[in-house]
Amino acid sequence: MPSLMEALAAREAVARGRVEELRGQLEAAEAEVSRLVITRQTVDEVLAVPSSAPPRVLEVLEPVPVAGLVQAAAVLVAAEAGGDQTVTSPAYRRIAAVFAGADGPLRCKDVLSALGEAEVTASQVETMRSKLKRLAARSVLVEVSPGLFALAGPGER
Repeated sequence: MPSLMEALAAREAVARGRVEELRGQLEAAEAEVSRLVITRQTVDEVLAVPSSAPPRVLEVLEPVPVAGLVQAAAVLVAAEAGGDQTVTSPAYRRIAAVFAGADGPLRCKDVLSALGEAEVTASQVETMRSKLKRLAARSVLVEVSPGLFALAGPGER
């Protein structure tokens, strides 16, 4: 027959195990809530026309067809649901919004111009190319030909 101290130690071990299991479940639930909040914020930002954006951005966003916004939102939500925090950053959301309003594929300089960059430097082009390649690697964009990018369609994810 186990001693009282051994019985208490066994019960304590069981209780600690339950606490650790519950902590794991709580962490998973908190992570899911965080992802859902970010997804909702991303969709809100993609669908909203920023009032403080440079005029050039407003020109690109104002005539955006609803289908383009829905496509951009769907791509961003899918990427975020996959746990991709990069795609949900403000800079990448602005890039996705530019592609949502585009009539066709864009080059780096086109994206920079749409984002309000008056004088585009080689360094800015290379930085943008890196971002577009990153989005293409994450199936948010597709590179239809070298240096020419478009928003990924439903079958391209």
